[in-house]
Amino acid sequence: MAQVLEFKLPDLGEGLTEAEIVRWLVAVGDVVAIDQPVVEVETAKAMVEVPCPYGGVVTARFGEEGTELPVGAPLITVAVGSPDPAGTAAETEAEGSGNVLVGYGTQAPARRRRRVRAQLTVANGTAPAAPAPAPAPVPVAPEPPAPQGPVPVISPLVRKLARDNGVDLHALRGTGPDGLILRADVEAALRVEAATPTEATAPTEIPDAPPTARPEGTRIPLKGLRGAVAEKLSRSRREIPDATCWVDADATELLRARAAMNAAGGPKISLVALLARVCAAALARFPELNSYVDTEAREVVQLPGVHLGFAAQTERGLVVPVVRDAHTRDAESLTAEFARLTEAARAGRLTPAELTGGTFTLNNYGVFGVDGSTPIINHPEAAMLGVGRIVPKPWVHEGELAVRQVVQLSLTFDHRVCDGGTAGGFLRYVADCVEQPAVLLRTV
Repeated sequence: MAQVLEFKLPDLGEGLTEAEIVRWLVAVGDVVAIDQPVVEVETAKAMVEVPCPYGGVVTARFGEEGTELPVGAPLITVAVGSPDPAGTAAETEAEGSGNVLVGYGTQAPARRRRRVRAQLTVANGTAPAAPAPAPAPVPVAPEPPAPQGPVPVISPLVRKLARDNGVDLHALRGTGPDGLILRADVEAALRVEAATPTEATAPTEIPDAPPTARPEGTRIPLKGLRGAVAEKLSRSRREIPDATCWVDADATELLRARAAMNAAGGPKISLVALLARVCAAALARFPELNSYVDTEAREVVQLPGVHLGFAAQTERGLVVPVVRDAHTRDAESLTAEFARLTEAARAGRLTPAELTGGTFTLNNYGVFGVDGSTPIINHPEAAMLGVGRIVPKPWVHEGELAVRQVVQLSLTFDHRVCDGGTAGGFLRYVADCVEQPAVLLRTV
């Protein structure tokens, strides 16, 4: 009777542990040949047609289209062999593949035929009879003997690459573990084949060009403040999946409000202090952005108070002093604290406590004469508001074209703590406060 063999989802290589069934290529009852693709699966890296190492009749399929299976889970069962008991062993031996995944290969076709005759002799217990007279065979060119044993290949992608380019996998020596043939081995064979000159095209001798020496430059050690900044920015870029959104805003009314405040007497109010008040009010509405990600605990930690950092460029490099409890300060207090910290930064007198503990950063890069930027978040914070230069531009105001003072605002945020809707809502609220400072009166 026929033998039913189970074909499991093979290891598809490159560390993949599961695959999703996209489309079955055979149905129950179909006859499949050795190495015939039976199912199309999708991994995290590619779409792959999986060949079956057995030939016979499909008796069962495991999993519907859209099902995700782990490596080693059953895919199909195939009935192989002849119903004749005497031929069972021979047919089982004949239904293997010599060029499929490691662990599923058997013998090559030429050897199968020889073993079938040998096993039939043993099963019948008699010597083989003399062959009946047959017509003289037509002489044909002798075929080279087929290679023996399975090919050490795991990934179907590697096998397909070799098959499409006519590469004999038996002739390759794998560089992977235990002689495993990798994709790099097949590509190397293709490069060697492409580089091999043919009789029709003799190679032209080209003298080797002298190697170009890299010009020696000035080496500046990454140490001290520069090294600390480099490490922190690199860590932020490695760990934080950031995104940026931006909007243009009419800052004419904000500048008028500031001018009115300063005309009333008393300490002068800085523009960055007004923007800090706007940030504090916006963070009260969108607390998701006043947070950080605890990667070890896999938690987002929202913070109760706003400790506002601001980027300050000094002769020694970029520093980010922190204004403590910015959400509790008015415009005058913020102006005074910004001035004190800026002076201490330029003099190099900032203490570690004044450079750490920030929860949100305000970056006024407009002082450098640029309109926009996509800054790197100050790790481990979750967001940074960028403010470009304020310049006169044509703007539609109250239905008419007018020249207004326009600024570009950008928000770079950690996409782990919120989605684009929250970030967009925060930035839109900031822009509304810049365009209509009276909005802040709700929170005064």
